Amino acid sequence: MAGGGSILQSLRSMQPAVWHKVAGVSGMAALALGTYGAHIYKPKNLSYKEVWQTASLYHLVHTVALLGAPLLKHPHVFGGLVTFGLIAFSGTCYTVALLEDRNYAVLAPFGGFGFIAAWASLLF
Repeated sequence: MAGGGSILQSLRSMQPAVWHKVAGVSGMAALALGTYGAHIYKPKNLSYKEVWQTASLYHLVHTVALLGAPLLKHPHVFGGLVTFGLIAFSGTCYTVALLEDRNYAVLAPFGGFGFIAAWASLLF
């Protein structure tokens, strides 16, 4: 239990403004991946272009949402859930599109749930 306590203590001492840094990194990645998808990515099956665009849209929108995290009552809950959603949903969609294989989509619903839970956290 000592390890769990130290992780919890680290989270409690983490400054809410850390989410601005996470948003900065995520924003750079969103723009780079969006640009790649728009100008370089040429899938054999064009339906994967739409998957890439969906990943890019959700990535950019939720990156902007992270900017508001430090202002919230529970910034780490919101920021953590949004970040999880970005990785699990957008990351999975990028992977599916890049590999042109929907078998890699298993994590996407969990990422979507992460996004929903993040927005729901604003109610508390």
